[in-house]
Amino acid sequence: MERIAAGRKARQQRALLAVFGAVSAIVLLVAGSAWGLTSYVSSSIGRVNAGTTGTPTSGPLNILVAGVDIRSGLTPHQQAALHVGHSVSHNSDTLMVAHIPADHRYVKVISLPRDSWVDIPGHGQNKINAAFGIGGPKLMVQTVEHVTGLTINDYIEVNFLGFVKVINALGGVDICLPFAVDDPYSGLRMSAGRHHVFGITALKFARDRHSFAASDLARIGDQQQLLASLLSEAVSSGTLTNPVRLARFLSAMSAAVKVDQGFNVAAIANQLRGIRPSDVSFTTVPLSSTNYITSTGQSAVLWNKPAAHALFAALKRDRPLAKSAGKSRTALRRRQVSIDVYNGTMIGGLSADTAKRLAALGFHIHGSALTWPTQDITQTLIEYPAGQRAAARLVRKVMPAATLQKVAGLARIRIVLGVNGYAITATPAGSGPGSAATRTAAQAACH
Repeated sequence: MERIAAGRKARQQRALLAVFGAVSAIVLLVAGSAWGLTSYVSSSIGRVNAGTTGTPTSGPLNILVAGVDIRSGLTPHQQAALHVGHSVSHNSDTLMVAHIPADHRYVKVISLPRDSWVDIPGHGQNKINAAFGIGGPKLMVQTVEHVTGLTINDYIEVNFLGFVKVINALGGVDICLPFAVDDPYSGLRMSAGRHHVFGITALKFARDRHSFAASDLARIGDQQQLLASLLSEAVSSGTLTNPVRLARFLSAMSAAVKVDQGFNVAAIANQLRGIRPSDVSFTTVPLSSTNYITSTGQSAVLWNKPAAHALFAALKRDRPLAKSAGKSRTALRRRQVSIDVYNGTMIGGLSADTAKRLAALGFHIHGSALTWPTQDITQTLIEYPAGQRAAARLVRKVMPAATLQKVAGLARIRIVLGVNGYAITATPAGSGPGSAATRTAAQAACH
């Protein structure tokens, strides 16, 4: 059992490393455009046969970014330091579609959860990340085209070792911690607030699944924050004008990335000249279920088919994504909602764990590890004072099975956890089930 648990933990950690390796690929596309990439990049970067048509000379462009479990060049010492283990997975660990419109004015990055339950052409229903293991890059591209309706023009494959080198080549990046952490699994020990970190510490942040996120889906918010910070750092760090730092960056990129045979790096870099962090936005494919149990007993996620169809149809027509009705600049945000969390059950640590998950989703936790006078609460309650119904409803979006209840005299939202309805089923802010809300790199970056 210990070996099984260790193997499971290693696979989870390798997935995170691969996810953050994908960050460097999009930095190559966006930040690299400001540096006038030379033919050196095209000649030194690795090539794979993904069955794509290659970079078009005009029109919109869709690029599939796949982070895979490839550790070429890792010494045994590096494997131990990065906690990646020795067994190699045969699935992709992260998937993103980067959409560049015909006028090249912006970039939309769509995250596809790796546990998405989809139809893999010729192989039936399975998690989307299994396509790579079954048929390599070609089947991965075919699967994404099949489920999104998009034409994938280019393909980028990333290994996670290059991530450390890319971070260091940029001189480090900023990360924001909503609370102090001391995670023995990843080794991350930091105070709350903003920190400037280098490669190894950034990987610890990437690997910390115990302090920051409720699931692989929730970690997408952290991925987007780090991607945004990488992009902002690349634009503002001076790498643009420093030949030595630029050379280190390009060297790290060529070691971490492979592309399809028709990928024209120089052409894309030229098309994206002038792109700023505010021109790059992130979203996650809308979901209808984050805990779908398949016929084979696996836990997977299901897309919200109408909302996902609308999202990809807009991209296919090369139109901006529709904004959610009723949202404005003054819309209530999770960080504005203060919560006390009480445990009304006999489940040990439930209050502290729930508070940690809510904090990871952006809510402000005023009190946690609190015990309710009785431990016989059946149904989880989200109690709110007068004038805070909107805040309570925002909390209920991430705890959909809980019951709302107005209570006089409260100072803030109070959650009383019962044996039913305490599950948190949402992803990071703006990417919950049924949502296709977006945020720009400037908004997502650590401030």
